[in-house]
Amino acid sequence: MTGFAQETRWGATLLAPDRTHFRLWAPDAPRVMLEVERHAPQEMNALGDGWHEVVAPVGAGACYRFRVSPDLAVPDPASRLQAGDVHDPSVVVDPRAFRWQHADWKGRPWHEVVLYELHAGAMGGFAGVQAALPRLKELGVTAIELMPIGDFPGRRNWGYDGVLPYAPDTALGTPEALKALVDAAHGLGLMVFLDVVYNHFGPDGAYLHAYAKRFFDEGIHTPWGAAIDFRQPAVRDYFEENALFWLNEYRFDGLRFDAVHAIAETDWLDVMAARIRREIPDRHIHLVLENERNGARHLKPAGDFDAQWNDDGHNILHPLLAGEREGYYEDFSENGAEKLAKVLSEGFLFQGQESGHLGHARGEPSAHLPPTAFVLFLQNHDQVGNRAFGERLTALADPASLAAAAALLLLSPQIPMLFMGEEWGATAPFLFFTDHNEELAPLVTAGRRKEFAKFAAFQDPAKRERIPDPNAEGTFRASVPDPAEATRPPHGAVLALHRRLLALRREHIIPRLPGAKALGAQAIGEKAVLARWRLGDGSLLTIATNLGGEAAPCHAPGSPLFESMAGAAGTLGTGTLPPRCTVALMDPPRQDDGA
Repeated sequence: MTGFAQETRWGATLLAPDRTHFRLWAPDAPRVMLEVERHAPQEMNALGDGWHEVVAPVGAGACYRFRVSPDLAVPDPASRLQAGDVHDPSVVVDPRAFRWQHADWKGRPWHEVVLYELHAGAMGGFAGVQAALPRLKELGVTAIELMPIGDFPGRRNWGYDGVLPYAPDTALGTPEALKALVDAAHGLGLMVFLDVVYNHFGPDGAYLHAYAKRFFDEGIHTPWGAAIDFRQPAVRDYFEENALFWLNEYRFDGLRFDAVHAIAETDWLDVMAARIRREIPDRHIHLVLENERNGARHLKPAGDFDAQWNDDGHNILHPLLAGEREGYYEDFSENGAEKLAKVLSEGFLFQGQESGHLGHARGEPSAHLPPTAFVLFLQNHDQVGNRAFGERLTALADPASLAAAAALLLLSPQIPMLFMGEEWGATAPFLFFTDHNEELAPLVTAGRRKEFAKFAAFQDPAKRERIPDPNAEGTFRASVPDPAEATRPPHGAVLALHRRLLALRREHIIPRLPGAKALGAQAIGEKAVLARWRLGDGSLLTIATNLGGEAAPCHAPGSPLFESMAGAAGTLGTGTLPPRCTVALMDPPRQDDGA
């Protein structure tokens, strides 16, 4: 079958079996030499505006660097593969060599998405993820989402320390193994999303600082240092082509853009998305934002992004389930039911009002957006892994309340996302892990522990010392979930619940999602909410959720679709929603339903 390649302005492009075109933007290097192993150095042609290029008589497999100064030779910032790690030579790749078995796959529409976020390394690399695909399909997932895979320092990393965003990290597998994973998923009818990081580079191996200072804006600082300068055309090309590279060359179905609130040039997001839509018009391509700004303007129908991760929704549900109030939860812990009602009916909680935690306003009005413009979740890599001990909700919440929240998540018209192992209530934590060099590792460990000094539980420095060392191999190993748990109580029942809920979603919710809109939601108790949606075919979906330990007054007669507690649907007809319970009703439209 057909192989695929993405043309890029940056990097190495194979022209023939023994000819490769090399191109580098190095505005601070007046002279650049191409150094290919077992070949004489070759001076690159200076084209102006910092660009250098040359055609060399080498083919796939050639290892090369760019010498940007007499004492510095660097890997290709657009390397498709590294001969080792981030400081090693880059390797010329023939992207068309892989023969796709499902080259005609066009994807699936957005409303069918049920996301499953995973860390490829914690699932055995690309091959391990591929082996898990049948299990995930049986669960009812329709799309897996890989945490970032661009080459990072060491063998273990969340992926957000990557410095070579075109090169799949060899710790996870080869480019061919990644393509085989995507191809196998398509053969099973599953979509594959990738988390990409365009707001910063990691702290080790980002050589662009040495020869392309214009790549960064020293006048704007982010938590990771100087901001990337998206006013530069070369910088825009670098990241736009990276997005197209993953979508075209690797056939990913969607991208999740990490922390775009750290990108100062917000217009670029829309330029990039428009280019993707323009250049890939014949496939279902899905674009999702993580954006603290709650920028509704970027989302469909006005914008080109399908959805945003609904952190507001998570940040309300977590205190309702676990009772936490510190850190960013201070904006969400009071009047949780009222805030949950707003999220279910309007999408964002923050739509322009002041955030006490951040000290400034955030958000834009979102009530006009469809519910599918929001990705809802109870857990993800950030919300679990940024905890000192990486505890999952399994260790923090009442099991019945968590089951009720899972029902709300998986039956709501918002797009649901599970985090690996959530479906069986995995007991393994998900900890922050890295594999930095001897100089950087102790700094990362100290910085990690210092982050928690403001929390009441870690005022004592001795307690902070118990926070796992991110660089210890055991920290990574402890974060690997064990699917065998699902065969044992109580995990088997948790898995059965998720399978049942996803089967209901597949049969009753997904076909009716196009055209769905919220009709409103209201708090009916301290931790209880009643919400209604008009689905695309005119059906009325009602969900009553009570995450608290006391019954809530609720009168919502209708045809039961699901009840997390036997007999709970019947009590709604008499005016009571039991504690720790979710009931879903599905009815044809009525004249008096407020539509």
